[in-house]
Formats: sequence, structure tokens, C-alpha cells
Amino acid sequence: MILKSIVTGVAALLLAGSVHAPAQAQWQPEKPLRIIVPWGAGGSTDQVVRLLAADIEDALGQTVVVVNQPGGAGAVGTKAALDADHDGYTWTAGAAKDLGTYGVTGAIDTHLKDWNLYLALVNFTVMSANPDSKFKSVEDVVAAMKDDPDSVTIATGGINSASGAAAEALKAATGGEYKMVTYDGGNPAVMATVAGESQITTQLISEQFEMLRAKKLTPLAAFTNEAVTLEGIGTIPSIKDAVPDAKVGPVYFGIWIPKDGTPEDVIATMDQIWDDKIANSQKLKEYADSKGLSLNVKHGEEAYEQAFPSTQINAWQIHDGGKSKVSPDTIGIPRP
Repeated sequence: MILKSIVTGVAALLLAGSVHAPAQAQWQPEKPLRIIVPWGAGGSTDQVVRLLAADIEDALGQTVVVVNQPGGAGAVGTKAALDADHDGYTWTAGAAKDLGTYGVTGAIDTHLKDWNLYLALVNFTVMSANPDSKFKSVEDVVAAMKDDPDSVTIATGGINSASGAAAEALKAATGGEYKMVTYDGGNPAVMATVAGESQITTQLISEQFEMLRAKKLTPLAAFTNEAVTLEGIGTIPSIKDAVPDAKVGPVYFGIWIPKDGTPEDVIATMDQIWDDKIANSQKLKEYADSKGLSLNVKHGEEAYEQAFPSTQINAWQIHDGGKSKVSPDTIGIPRP
């Protein structure tokens, strides 16, 4: 009777252990990993990825190399990651709404659902003007878009970028026109506006923050539903105050790993790192606090469900603005 009880107890322990054991073994990379930043150095993606890379290195015990490969409004670097071996050693990064609209512009035959999304932060765009510009308010910009569109030059990272999406949101809501001046990333676009090459920029707040604090750019509006107040800058009104029909959405930033072919243990390990290491990253929190951003550490289906609505808005603004190659609804992006 005693022997039977011992056997039963051991069996129960073994069963419990099998229930709670991970589905996949911990992945131990045998060589350095590569994260391709599809924008130039110093921009929002570059800043965030270098912070995340340090935490991932610590968790995996392996070097993570960050490679800047700009071009094509983020398409060149993203395609390089897509074309690389899907062995878990090459990833890319950026804003989810950019990733989700390459198929609409025809830049890359890819869709948001083709990637494992690892979100980290929520960013937002700001319309700012060179202090010497004639544009002192959103109303000034809107009036010029209708009466003198050639005078409205907006520096962006390209049509697929978050800044391009903001410029197209303004165009769609006002019915006006403007000239997009494209740069290989947010930092060059911001500095071009500071230098007076462009009158306006709609880049992300993380890229403009220091220039706004130094008064080298004048904030006109935030592409948010409510006004935002930032230390050292003050209160920036919502774009909706002047343009109520403007569609705005959060800009989710993170790292992307192709789904097709990537080993399951790579994804299981990254999921665990995101839940444990990144969710508690002091470096990431300090960065977010210093730029007026929000932490948003998500992965898997939850990340996709968060990111897709902003992708819908962006995709249809590109299409309605006449800059798409295909209609979004033909590739699984219904009108929001």
C-alpha cells in the first residue's frame, strides 16, 4: 500500500512537471544577432533599438549588432531582413504602421501579419515649424495648403513613415496640398527643418524633443486626441483643435521577426525576454520618461490587435491621397 502511494505520488509530480515545462527549450544563439534599422542613425527607431539591444544581449548572453540600412522610406532595410535567412539571427524594427503599409505602396510584398511583433513604446508625431517660417499656427498651414500649396514644404522620412502618415492625415482632413520633402530618417528631416531647408516637419516627438527644448523648432500641434504637456517644452495643442477631422492614432515602435520559417524556440525565447526583461527595463522606462513617451511592452496576437487599427488609418490615407499602388482592401486591410 505504501509502495503504491509512493509510485502514485511520483507519477503525479512527473505529470505536473510536464504540464508546466516550456513547450520549447531556451534558445541559445551561437553567433551574434543582427537588427537592421531601416532608417538613419539618431532617429526614433535607432534610439529605441539600441536600448532594446542592450537588454536582449544581457538576456541571451550574445552580441546584438545594430545595422543602419536606410532607403526607400524604410523599405530597403526591412526587405533586407525579410530576404535574409529566417533562422532567428536577422530582425528589423521601426513603427508598426510603416511595416503594415509597404504592401499598399508597393514597396515590399509583405503585411503586418507576416511578422512576429515585439512592441516596446508608443510614440506620437508633432507638426513643428522653423522659428523663422511664416507658419505660426496650424491655421496658417491649412490656409497655405489651400491657397499656396507649393509654399508648404513638410520634411518627412517618406510616405511609409510615421511623419509621412501625419502629413497625409493633414491633407486628407483639410483637402489641401503640400510638398513632401523626403529624407532617410527622422533625424535628417528634423535637422533639415532646423536649417530652413523645409518650413515644417511632422516627425516623431522623440526626434524633435531636443530641438523643441532649444527653441530651434516651434511646435504647432501634436497628432494626438488631446493636448500634451512636456517638461521644458510646454503644452502642445492637439491637431484636432484646429482640424477636427484629422485622424490620429498611436505610433507603436518595436522589433519585428519574420514568422515564416523562424524556429519556434527563437520566438518562445523572445516572448519570455519581452515578458521578463523588456517589461521591467529601467533603461527603456528612463528613455520613455525623458521623451514624453509611454511604455507599451506587448507581443503576439495582443501586439497585432493594438497595431492593426493605426495601420488601417495609415493605409487608407495613403490610398485616398493617391499614393498607393493597390487598394488596401485587396490585401486584407478594410477601411476603418
